[in-house]
Amino acid sequence: MDSNPKMRKEFLDSTRSSPFPDEVLERVLSLLKSHKDRSAVSLVCKDWYNAESWSRTHVFIGNCYSVSPEIVARRFPRIKSVTLKGKPRFSDFNLVPENWGADVHPWLVVFAAKYPFMEELRLKRMAVSDESLEFLALNFPNFKVLSLLSCDGFSTDGLAAIATHCKNLTQLDIQENGIDDKSGHWLSCFPENFTSLEVLNFANLNTDVNFDALERLVNRCKSLKVLKANKSISLEHLQRLLVCAPQLTELGTGSFMPELTACQYAELRSSFNQLKNLNTLSGLWEATAPYLPVLYPACTNLTFLNLSYAFLQSTELASLLCQCPRLRCLWVLDTVGDKGLEAVGSNCPLLEELRVFPADPFDEEVIHGVTEAGFLAVSYGCRRLHYVLYFCRQMTNAAVATIVQNCPDFTHFRLCIMNPGQPDYLTNEPMDEAFGAVVRTCTKLQRLSVSGLLTDLTFQYIGQYAKNLETLSVAFAGSSDRGMQCMLEGCPKLRKLEIRDCPFGNVALLSGLEKYESMRSLWMSACNVTMNGCRLLAREMPRLNVEVMKEDGSDDSQADKVYVYRSVVGPRRDAPPCVLTLSGL
Repeated sequence: MDSNPKMRKEFLDSTRSSPFPDEVLERVLSLLKSHKDRSAVSLVCKDWYNAESWSRTHVFIGNCYSVSPEIVARRFPRIKSVTLKGKPRFSDFNLVPENWGADVHPWLVVFAAKYPFMEELRLKRMAVSDESLEFLALNFPNFKVLSLLSCDGFSTDGLAAIATHCKNLTQLDIQENGIDDKSGHWLSCFPENFTSLEVLNFANLNTDVNFDALERLVNRCKSLKVLKANKSISLEHLQRLLVCAPQLTELGTGSFMPELTACQYAELRSSFNQLKNLNTLSGLWEATAPYLPVLYPACTNLTFLNLSYAFLQSTELASLLCQCPRLRCLWVLDTVGDKGLEAVGSNCPLLEELRVFPADPFDEEVIHGVTEAGFLAVSYGCRRLHYVLYFCRQMTNAAVATIVQNCPDFTHFRLCIMNPGQPDYLTNEPMDEAFGAVVRTCTKLQRLSVSGLLTDLTFQYIGQYAKNLETLSVAFAGSSDRGMQCMLEGCPKLRKLEIRDCPFGNVALLSGLEKYESMRSLWMSACNVTMNGCRLLAREMPRLNVEVMKEDGSDDSQADKVYVYRSVVGPRRDAPPCVLTLSGL
C-alpha cells in the first residue's frame, strides 16, 4: 500500500470520513450507553469523533485533575449530566491532607457558561462549599439531580440553597459526607408547591431534622421512590412517613428507638405491609429483636438489605433473612458472627454481593467477629456470589481455595484480614496460595484487595493469571521490589494500583514506566520510594503528574505518599504547600 500513492490516499480518506449522514450517525451513537464503547467509536474516524462529541449528553471524569473543565466543554458541547471524582480513595482513611484540593467551583463556573442546561451532577470525594452549592442552585434553571458522596466542605446551609432554588429537583442524595450539620431546618426551604422529588437521602446527617417539614414534603411528592432518613427519625415518625409514601422502592428507616405501644406497633407493621414495591431496606439504627417483625411484611420482594448500621446478632439476622427469599445484596456487621453467615448460606440462594464490615475495627480485644467458617458457609449456599468485601479475624489458604471453587464467578474479591501480616492461622504459612487460587480460578476478576502475610509469590500469581484485573489494593505485603514488578509486567487491563506499607522502592516504581500512561492512577504510601526516584519518574514520563505529599517532620529524601496519574493539562495550580508536583507537560 505504501508503494501506491493512490491506494494510500484512498485508505487514509476512508479512515477520516463515514458513509453515514451525520443525523443517522448521531442517532446510532446516542444509543450507546457504555463510556468505553463511546470512547472506542470516537477513534474510528473524524466523522465518528465529531458525531460522538455532539451526541454525548453524559460525561464521566474519574480524576478532576486529569483534564480541565475547558477541555471537557470544547470536546462535548451538549452535556446534561456530569460525574466527577476528586481525591484519591485513601482520603477515606485520612491519608490525604484535608486541603489537598479537588475544589468543584472552577468546574461549576465553566459549566454555567457552557452548559446552562445541565441537569445532573454527581460528585465523589470533591471539596464542595456552601457558596458552590448556592452558585449551582442559581445558575442551572433546569437542574434536577445532585449526588454528593464522600465530599466535604459544605454545611446544611448549602443544602438549604439547593432546596430553595432548584424548582425541578428530582434527586438529592447525600452520602458519607463531611457536613457541618448546623440544623435540620433546610428541609423547610423546599417551596410549598414543590412536588417533583423522587430521591431523598439524608441518612448520614447527625442533627435532628424538622419532621413537620419532612412529612409535608413526602406527602406532596407523589413520585418519591427513595427515602433514606437519618437516625433522628423515630419509628413513630417513620410510620407517619410510610402512610404518605406507600409507593417507595427504597427505604432507610431511621432509629428503632424509643419503644412503641402495642397500638403503634400494629400501625407500623400495617404501614410496612403497604410497601408492595419495596426492594431496598437500610438504616435500622439501634434495631432490636422485638421490633424486627414489623419489617417482615415488606421483606418478600427485597433484593438489597443494608444492615451495616444495625448491631444484630446471629439469631436476629437469621429471623430476618427467612423473610427475604429474593435477596441479592447483603451488607452486615461482623456482630452476626459465623452463625449469622451460616443463615445467609441457608436462606439466600440468589445472593450475588456480600459485604461484612467490622463493628469495632480498632478493638483488638473484641470477642465477636467472623472467620473462614462463615465465609465457607456462604460459599456453599450462595453459588451466584460474585462480589465480596469481607473483614475477618482469621483465614486459611484452604478455605479461600474452597470458596472460589464454589463461587468461580467473582468479579470483586476484597478480603481484609484485620491483623496486618497474619499468616494462615492453622499452618502458619503465608497466604500466597489463597490469592493464587483466587486469580487462577476467577477469570472474570476485575477488583482485588489482598491481605495477610504475603510474599512476592502472591504477586507473581497475580501478574500471571489476573488478565482482567482493573483495580488492585495491596497493604502490608510483599518481600521485595520484584512483587510490584510482577503486577506491572502482568495485568494488561490494570487501571488503578493502590499500595501502602509495603517494601517496594524506586526499582519497583520505575519498572512501570511503560504502564502508567495506560492506567488511571498509582498510589504508594509508607513504602521505600525516595524523592529522587519520583523525580526520575517525572523526567522520564512528562505526561504524568507525579505528586508527593510530605508530612511534617518527615525525612526530606523520602517520598511519604506518592500519587501518580495521567493528565492532559499538566501540573495543577491549586496544590497546597504539602503537595509537591514534580511533573507535567
